[in-house]
Amino acid sequence: MAAKTQAKNSTENEIIALFMNYVLENEVVPKSIYKFCKINKIKEENFYKHFGSVEGIQKAIWISFYKNTEILIRKNTEFESFSNKDKMLTFFFSFFELLNLNRSYVIFSQKNTCSLNENMLQLKGLRKCIKAFANNLIREGNANKSLKITQHSPSLFSEGAWVQFLFLLKFWMNDDSAGFEKTDIAIEKSVNTVFDIFDNTPFDSIIDFGKFIFKEKLV
Repeated sequence: MAAKTQAKNSTENEIIALFMNYVLENEVVPKSIYKFCKINKIKEENFYKHFGSVEGIQKAIWISFYKNTEILIRKNTEFESFSNKDKMLTFFFSFFELLNLNRSYVIFSQKNTCSLNENMLQLKGLRKCIKAFANNLIREGNANKSLKITQHSPSLFSEGAWVQFLFLLKFWMNDDSAGFEKTDIAIEKSVNTVFDIFDNTPFDSIIDFGKFIFKEKLV
């Protein structure tokens, strides 16, 4: 009788990598945690130490994208001296660069669900992260403004940043340009527009962004 292969304790990142690989190779999300763990020689209790369900690991993957992006941008010693607009640009450029490296999984995860609600559930944790990032940017900016009338609403801006991300994600998923250069343009124009609106000088950027959207037939 052949000896059983010993199941191993795996880290959160190792399990995420195995899950993404399983999805891409089988073109389906695992229906059973037991079978997924058995195939990948993971202790089932070890899986549940990190994730409560298949839906839980799907959410965690998007959060890991955010965490890895934040680690990357903060390695730049000059990041803290950037303007809020440049910090947001850096975040989006870096985040979508990471998505480029995981494009096959992201496209599958967003296009092979039964409803928009399922897609939003996967992004629930990411939504909190992006809103918190944007919220902090505005609070930092407000701290430097002595007049309350010149201060911006963190809640309004953070919700706008999330809507902006959803727009960019959809744009990126449909982008067939070399190196996804059109997504880079969309990021720059959309961030410039949002910050110009908050700085009460919106017209040039809005017109420019509108022309870009029309050209790409996104409306």
